[in-house]
Amino acid sequence: MNGVLLALGGTGFTFAMTMLGAAMVFFFKNIRSSDRIQRVFLGFAAGVMIAASVWSLLIPSIDKAEELGLIGWVPAAGGFAAGILFLMGLDKLLPYFHPGLDRPDGVKQGLKRTALLIFAITLHNIPEGMAVGLAFALAADGNNQELLASAMALALGIGIQNLPEGAAIALPIRQSGSGRLKAFLCGSMSGIVEPIFGVLTVLIAGQITALLPWLLAFAAGAMLYVVVEELIPEAHLEAGHLGTIGVMVGFIIMMILDVALG
Repeated sequence: MNGVLLALGGTGFTFAMTMLGAAMVFFFKNIRSSDRIQRVFLGFAAGVMIAASVWSLLIPSIDKAEELGLIGWVPAAGGFAAGILFLMGLDKLLPYFHPGLDRPDGVKQGLKRTALLIFAITLHNIPEGMAVGLAFALAADGNNQELLASAMALALGIGIQNLPEGAAIALPIRQSGSGRLKAFLCGSMSGIVEPIFGVLTVLIAGQITALLPWLLAFAAGAMLYVVVEELIPEAHLEAGHLGTIGVMVGFIIMMILDVALG
C-alpha cells in the first residue's frame, strides 16, 4: 500500500468536509440564530476527537510499541504528554485566540480578531492532519487491512468533526460583519494544513518506524488538548446541556465507526 496516496486521500476528505462546514454561511440568513447550533457542533467535534484519540491513536501506539519490543505504555504516555506540552508551548509563544471571546489571550501581535481566529484554529488542525497521516502510515507499514480500516474510520471521524469546525470558524467571521464568501474561504482554508501535514508525516514516519508509537501518542495528546482547552469550554457557553449532548453523540458515533470498521 502507498501510504502517501492513502494519507492524501484521507486528509483530502477531511479538508473537503471543512469546506462543506464553512459553506453553512450560505444557508443562514440570520447568523445570530445559529449560535446554539454552533455550540452543538463544537460539542460533537469534541466527542469525535476524544474517541479518535483513544481508539485510533493511543491503542495503536501501544500495540506498535509492543510489536517493537518496547513497554507499551511508555511511548503512549510519553508521546501523549509531549503532544500536550507542544500545544501548550505554542499557545504561549504564538498569537492565540478563543473563538467565543472578544479579546486575544496571550502574546499580542496587533493582528485583527478574524486573523487571530483563523490562525488559532488552523494551528490546532495540524495534529488532526498528523493523526490521519500516521494512521495510514501505520497501515501501509505493515500492509495491514485492519489498520487500514481503522485509519479510514479515523479519517471519517475527523471529517465529521471538521464539518462543524468549518462552520464554527465561518459563522463567527460572518457574524462579525464579513461577507459570506470571505467567511466561507476563511473557514475552508483553515483545513488546508491537514493534507500538508498528513503527507509530510507519512514521509517522515516511513523513515523512522521506531518513532511511530511516540508520534501516534503525540497526535492523540495534541488532539485531546484542543478538546479540553477549546472545544468543550466553547460548547458550553450559554448553551445549557446542548454542548454535553453533542460530546456524547460524537463520542458514540466515532466509537461505533472505529469498532465496526476496524
